[in-house]
Amino acid sequence: MVAYVINDMIVTDPALFEEYKKLSPATVALYGGRFLARGGHVDPLEGDWSPKRLVIIEFPSVDQARAWSDSPEYAAAKQLRHRSALSKLIVVEGASTGALAEGLQAERLWAR
Repeated sequence: MVAYVINDMIVTDPALFEEYKKLSPATVALYGGRFLARGGHVDPLEGDWSPKRLVIIEFPSVDQARAWSDSPEYAAAKQLRHRSALSKLIVVEGASTGALAEGLQAERLWAR
């Protein structure tokens, strides 16, 4: 089941963070991940959550996301991120294929 790493971050050292941004993508790809959002504009819909920089990365599974996060390939980039930004980082399981199909079925019923 797919999983999503979500990082709500505040960049504290922009120059150093630029170095992190150069190293990180190759490590994500190496573990089967892909960026879905990477610091784009955030527009709050409800509540008071207003991240300064939000990153969402999709991985094939929670295990693969954890493997990436703990990997030797990501270690140098991770150290740069720790030195250049404050992060709140989580991994969340995606919806199962069955749940997605049920959602599409419900959507069709509502459209009638």
